[in-house]
Amino acid sequence: MTELLHLTEPALWEAALATGSFDSSTRGRTLAEEGFIHCSRPEQLDAVAAFVYGDFTGPLVVLVIDPELVGAPIRFEAPAPGAPEYPHIYGPLPTSAVAEVRPWTRPA
Repeated sequence: MTELLHLTEPALWEAALATGSFDSSTRGRTLAEEGFIHCSRPEQLDAVAAFVYGDFTGPLVVLVIDPELVGAPIRFEAPAPGAPEYPHIYGPLPTSAVAEVRPWTRPA
């Protein structure tokens, strides 16, 4: 399985490190509110960033997730018929499943 990516604010990741679990689904929504954590494949990240964080001017980080270490179900789902499928994690993300944290740079 390919690596999964999740774009987030550094403060949310730092808070997760303190608890051992990341539970932010997407910008402004928690796992409890959304039901899953939105992720993307590497080739989807820039489009997701533009859609979700297009008006956000602060720093962002990319969580590189090892799907073998997640422990919760991962489903690839399309938001609409015929649309690309995106990975969704149906449970909290253990910080130990994050193999790398990269600063995100907006495409030029």
